Amino acid sequence: MFRHMMKSKIHRATVTEANLNYVGSITIDENLMEAADILENEKVQIVDNNNGSRLETYVIPGPRGSGVICLNGAAARLVQPGDTVIIISYAMLSSEELESHKPTVVFVDENNSPVKLADHELHATIA
Repeated sequence: MFRHMMKSKIHRATVTEANLNYVGSITIDENLMEAADILENEKVQIVDNNNGSRLETYVIPGPRGSGVICLNGAAARLVQPGDTVIIISYAMLSSEELESHKPTVVFVDENNSPVKLADHELHATIA
């Protein structure tokens, strides 16, 4: 049996742009993509903390170090610049894989740069 599990997430990123006139997708800074183990064209779920909307789309890489989080196409109507979002990727894992699976969680600062938290801060943030 396989289970659909969280593989990684970018936690509380700030949307920098919304581009209605684009074909579709979310543009994410390549540094964040690498930190969160998210690939180009990978399916992700976007959760908007400001308005509660949830959507699924695919990822395209943005300029490295830019901090860009841009919702493109129809998603631009659901998520606006300045909104705080969680970007989640999932994987299908077997029972054997579940035993050692630990999702990657990337916390970001106000500029969407990855930050490292001490273990006690991490637990306080999640709690």
